[in-house]
Amino acid sequence: MRRILGQEDFRRMPWANGKGVTTELAREDRDGRMLWRLSRASVVENGPFSNFPAIERNLTVLTGPGFDLSGGDISLKARPFVPVAFPGVVPVSASGVSAPSDDFNVMSDRALPRPRVEVIRETQAIKPDGALLAIYWPEHSRLVLTDEENQVGDVPALAVWLPRS
Repeated sequence: MRRILGQEDFRRMPWANGKGVTTELAREDRDGRMLWRLSRASVVENGPFSNFPAIERNLTVLTGPGFDLSGGDISLKARPFVPVAFPGVVPVSASGVSAPSDDFNVMSDRALPRPRVEVIRETQAIKPDGALLAIYWPEHSRLVLTDEENQVGDVPALAVWLPRS
């Protein structure tokens, strides 16, 4: 299976907290619940993130200087091309926003194993290792979903190993 998605396949929607817009790149649901979602959004000001109690989150800044995420026991530095993970149940806020930053988001059901997210910076073969493999090229707004090995040569790219449910 190999599916290539581009901008014409993506869907824009308002954030749950009403403070911005998300571009949903791909999503899988089952029995009325979200299993995982890949999306892109812009953080343009300091403020709270939406809460997603049954969701694990992973965020990677793609453009801009990044920002800090804090709340509860969480204190993370969201910097360009450095994935950070945090539970959606913890109320976190962005601070230190000095300029807009676009980010890539992976959200997954807490009942599933956590997805693995890696930044690919050099040409290499990527194997799905039993997972659904998502490869996203932010520069081209292109996403590939596959269960086959892929050669990634146009970098940087983000690879996400999504659990099979």
